Amino acid sequence: MQQHVLVIENNHTNVDIVSKLVRKAGLIPVGASSLTEAKVRFANRVPEQFLCAVVAYVLPDAKQGEAIDFTIEAYIPTIVTTENLDACTRDKVLSRDVVDYIPKENAQNYDYLNRLLARLEKNKSTGVIVVSTHRVQRKHMISLLIRHNFVVYDCLTAHDAMRLLSQHQHIRLVITDNQLPDMSGTYFVSSLRKAFSKEQLAIMGIAGGQGMLMSAHFIKSGANDFLRLPFCHEEFLCRVMQNVEYIESVEAIRRAANTDYLTGLPNRRHFFYTVTVKHQTLSNSHALALIDLDHFKRINDTYGHDAGDSVLKTVGRLLEDAFSEHIVARFGGEEFCVYFPYHDGRYAKDQLDAFRVTLEKQAILVTDATVNVTCSIGIADHTTQSIEELLSAADRQLYSAKNNGRNQISYNTTPLAG
Repeated sequence: MQQHVLVIENNHTNVDIVSKLVRKAGLIPVGASSLTEAKVRFANRVPEQFLCAVVAYVLPDAKQGEAIDFTIEAYIPTIVTTENLDACTRDKVLSRDVVDYIPKENAQNYDYLNRLLARLEKNKSTGVIVVSTHRVQRKHMISLLIRHNFVVYDCLTAHDAMRLLSQHQHIRLVITDNQLPDMSGTYFVSSLRKAFSKEQLAIMGIAGGQGMLMSAHFIKSGANDFLRLPFCHEEFLCRVMQNVEYIESVEAIRRAANTDYLTGLPNRRHFFYTVTVKHQTLSNSHALALIDLDHFKRINDTYGHDAGDSVLKTVGRLLEDAFSEHIVARFGGEEFCVYFPYHDGRYAKDQLDAFRVTLEKQAILVTDATVNVTCSIGIADHTTQSIEELLSAADRQLYSAKNNGRNQISYNTTPLAG
């Protein structure tokens, strides 16, 4: 469900500016130019609809931040905008449990607001571990992270953190101090780096007193970043955001390199990486299938390449649904591959024939018409430690299926016809 953002700004122009940023983040703005109007807008909606609120510190009927108190008491994560940059205003804002505050001094700050809105939604599925024996310091960091919707894990020891990392794949950041009961923070960081690269997991070291010395120790041990104690609210959150966004950027680049742009399936490169790295020793009971769409060129020639793209997207979706527990890839053009790491050819044949029938019956909308497509499938399942050898054998079976009339499976040279 698309979520709402309550925008309470001190004039209609500011409401419009912030509302545009909210829409840019893929959210729905609910605007108000006074606290009174905001209370009415909020009362007419379900509270759970709101991802957050963007609230001006000074409003015509709330000159001392009363609107901030209203949204916080309504359990809405609150981002504050301010006209003034003085320390007194900043302290008054940050004395409340706000997500962050943004001065209205330049366009770059509004860009930060746009990033922050997007992050509040993403953070709901982003894990952060805080490892520290300093109770007050740990609770303060956890409080700030929770306001930003992060999934936060509270740890006293390095071993507890390692256990959590092995259990939860959505953890992107570890924040640790150096004084841990079971090992030093720097040794903990170096241990983590044996399992996770800097592109897989961000690590932020924290320390007081020895800050000048510890920063170098943490970075040399493999930390991405370091923060001295005591830290300021804004610096802590900015560093957290930058480190998490770095991990996400690398993931996005890797995903783009490994994913077929049209169907969203893994591409040939990622297929070989998955099979050769994750399945370094191939099972004696395995199977591989090559799937090729029949007469695909006719669709492109008759209906155009956009229609052909629609067909490929549909086939990709059907393959993903049918073989979610196996390894699926688009090899290029109209050719796809399914690898069954722990199942033999007979199992694969039954599953693939069900897919072949499903595809044959699927009406695919292209331009102003619907088309039906069929596929030919070749299966190989002989014992080998060479995935290339298995592919060659499956390719020979696919050639046989094509020569024997298409829309059929060839497995051990015995076709299963439609």
